Amino acid sequence: MRNLKRVLLAVFVLLLVLAILAFVLENQQSVSLLFLGWTGPQLPVSLITVLALLIGMVIGPILGWVLRRTSRAARKRLV
Repeated sequence: MRNLKRVLLAVFVLLLVLAILAFVLENQQSVSLLFLGWTGPQLPVSLITVLALLIGMVIGPILGWVLRRTSRAARKRLV
């Protein structure tokens, strides 16, 4: 049973890597983003998308932690 789980995990990881590789290879067009008057460098669409995903993966848990702390502090003040 443990070997089956390992094989299924390996297949899942392999499919995920292949999907990411296909996404990166299909999105090589260079674009320049304009945000609040600031123009970014010419980067591939796939790189911008992956960077946005990684930044969101960092900011999301931090924001959740901050909100959890503030709600705990507010509950303590009510008691």
